[in-house]
Amino acid sequence: MDYTSPKEAALKVKRWPKETIAAGRRHTVGLKSDGTVTAAGDNKYGQCDVSGWRDIASVAAGNVHMATNTGNAHTIGLKTDGTVAAVGWNKHDQCDVYDWRDIVAVTAGWCRTVGLKSDGTVVAVGRNNEGECNVSGWRDIVAVAAGDWHTVGLKSDGTVTAVGNNRYGQCNVSGWRDIVAAAAGYLHTVGLKSDGTVAAVGLNKHDQCDVSGWRGIVAIAAGSHHTVGLKSDGTVAAVGWNEYGQCNVSDWRDIVAVAAGCAHTLGLKSDGTVVAVGDNEYGQCDVSGWRGIQLPGN
Repeated sequence: MDYTSPKEAALKVKRWPKETIAAGRRHTVGLKSDGTVTAAGDNKYGQCDVSGWRDIASVAAGNVHMATNTGNAHTIGLKTDGTVAAVGWNKHDQCDVYDWRDIVAVTAGWCRTVGLKSDGTVVAVGRNNEGECNVSGWRDIVAVAAGDWHTVGLKSDGTVTAVGNNRYGQCNVSGWRDIVAAAAGYLHTVGLKSDGTVAAVGLNKHDQCDVSGWRGIVAIAAGSHHTVGLKSDGTVAAVGWNEYGQCNVSDWRDIVAVAAGCAHTLGLKSDGTVVAVGDNEYGQCDVSGWRGIQLPGN
């Protein structure tokens, strides 16, 4: 993902995206430019115990919707050698990734971890009650996203596939075309099109799918009940549930990447600092002191 020319960034599939900020239910993770990782927020299950990590290329944080109040969470780190590190809650074996190899991208949903391999296939471990880990037949995948109970794969031809819970139509993406990035929330799925517009399917109780009017978008993120779009001018749009102010991003500037947790939103600025709004009950928004967070594409 090359944000030095953001208007062009939305014109091609974002192959093997490397995320440098990630948001879980109650914690936030940042990848520093030196390959180390920092974290803030709840650490009940050790999900913030990343201070010893080295040579990390991308991070992911397991999310869980607000209705589930157990605070279970885990953190995933993709290493530069294609192996994966994991810390945190492991009741469903979602941290059992130590034998993974040739991984080029990672994502984390509730109680599971998904890894994209260099050959375009996908591996997944963890909770599979709704078939959200049934990705062994996927091919030609260039990016993956994980909601609470569904998993999304972006194919090299710009189409999208999805498995798992489809109660609200969040997996009804078979008709999508020209998609360059995908994001998954609790019960909704978001796709960024090559023309900078955005598509969304699934539960729309909080208007989290009301993105049809968005233009000039170069990156997207999905929280449990809200959706975030990064515009080519470095500003940010957000729709959906805003009880904690997680959509109050209209004054953000110079943003180069966004991430969304259950009820908080992160923005990475071009100077390597991070801004955050939303639920801060566990200090997950206490990122104002962060410096040197790696920029996308670097």
